[in-house]
Amino acid sequence: MNAIRLLEPSRRASADYVAKFAQVPVACVSDVMLRTEAAGPRLRPMHAGGVLCGPAFTVKTRPGDNLLIHKAIDLAQPGDVIVIDAGGELTNALMGEMMLAYCEKRGFAGVVANGAIRDSAYVKAHAFPVYAAGITHRGPYKNGPGSLNVPIAIDGMIIEPGDLVIGDEDGLVSVPFAMLETVYADASKKAATEARQLDAILSGAYGPNDRKWVDKAFAEAGYQVVTS
Repeated sequence: MNAIRLLEPSRRASADYVAKFAQVPVACVSDVMLRTEAAGPRLRPMHAGGVLCGPAFTVKTRPGDNLLIHKAIDLAQPGDVIVIDAGGELTNALMGEMMLAYCEKRGFAGVVANGAIRDSAYVKAHAFPVYAAGITHRGPYKNGPGSLNVPIAIDGMIIEPGDLVIGDEDGLVSVPFAMLETVYADASKKAATEARQLDAILSGAYGPNDRKWVDKAFAEAGYQVVTS
């Protein structure tokens, strides 16, 4: 008999962390995680705009098949992000208007699909967060197999059930559950520093003296500067 694993997350990023991380740009989170974590450039926002932030409810499924995705929609909790690893294959759409409307009605924080979606005009017209690797009109199969709430990897970024998934216009990043406190402290500090720097630029207070680090970097790298 073929077995499928229908597991539950053993822990979830708290609503408090969800609310706090939702205010921090993904780029700042990525920077303080040493720029090593990313779900790849193919996974782009397909929706009308807005931040995705919530604990991961992971789905591992065969490319082009959404049987396990349907089961995930039945079992996930409001606030969860359905994160689907379908191998990035784009021949068949994993989800479309009907499933995504039901996800929104169920109160999920969004959907991430390492695969294709369809009904893209509907998705583009709505704020419900949807990230996907591509678009195709060809529909999915419903045969399985697959598993729920097992660790998955998307372009090298490991996502475990309950980890915090964050997305904005720049893309996606996943923060491991055990690193939430440290990453938030560092990322929020960086975001505040960048906000002050931007204010200084716009007000004219940021001048040549603040750019000395460029020439210092040249010198530290041992470059010989040639101007003609």
